[in-house]
Amino acid sequence: MNKPGFQPTLKGRALRLLSQREYSRAELERKLAAHEEVPGELAKALDELQARDFINDGRAVDSLVNRRAGKLGSARIKQELATKGLSGEAVAEALEQLKDTELSRAQEVWRKKFAAPAQDPQARAKQMRFLITRGFNAEVVRRVVKGDGLGDDLLD
Repeated sequence: MNKPGFQPTLKGRALRLLSQREYSRAELERKLAAHEEVPGELAKALDELQARDFINDGRAVDSLVNRRAGKLGSARIKQELATKGLSGEAVAEALEQLKDTELSRAQEVWRKKFAAPAQDPQARAKQMRFLITRGFNAEVVRRVVKGDGLGDDLLD
């Protein structure tokens, strides 16, 4: 598709990445740093894209939360956001909203994987480890595995 010897610009590479999903500025800097030939060129390209709202860290936070909230707990999502170089008010707000749904999300993940309460301590420990590695709060994990609050009233 590309002509032999053709090298896309940094802005072109960034736009290609952004066309696939939302990226934070920090992620784009990491991905594109190897392609920077002139110092400052990458920062300038990213500044232009950010000025035109092609790069928006708030959208990147929302995108990650929407993609991952159905499978992961708040702790894992917070870790992924930090890995992507995202922090600040948008992250704090997203994590606060996730806390409200932590129990119902943990119940759904547990139901998909196990469907039935544990019959012995080993099975209970396995279920708890599974939910904890998914990033759910220990108290929420205890309630889900024990069966507390599994009634319809919590599933809104």
